[in-house]
Amino acid sequence: MKDPLLLENQICFKIYTAEREITKLYRGLLEEIGVTYPQYLALLVLWEEKRVTVKELGMKLFLDSGTLTPMLKRMEANGLIERRRSAEDERSVIITLTQKGEDFKEKANCVPTRLLERLDMKPDELEQLDSMLSTILGTLQGK
Repeated sequence: MKDPLLLENQICFKIYTAEREITKLYRGLLEEIGVTYPQYLALLVLWEEKRVTVKELGMKLFLDSGTLTPMLKRMEANGLIERRRSAEDERSVIITLTQKGEDFKEKANCVPTRLLERLDMKPDELEQLDSMLSTILGTLQGK
């Protein structure tokens, strides 16, 4: 039986270390196209949804508004998004892509493929990993 208190037997350490290494890979790929990892995640949501509130974006990315607001201001300054107050609810800020933000999708299109090449994983292995991680997240979030 494995010693449960050895570092090499800690699943949390393996997930943490893998996450850090994958984020490093992303960082390198994303520097080439001029966005940070959190900005890339926000763009992924906006390419899919087209229009979200700061609150909705925060819920999807598990980030609070204190983290999101400065990032969104930088993205707006770079011409990728627009932020405006909702006409229905002044407390709500709506985020939409600019044309530059829409066009940026083409520039970012290579990122997933290049990441997979670096991970050297087969598509079925990646699907298996995705499924396991989704199960773990669902369990931890009570879904």
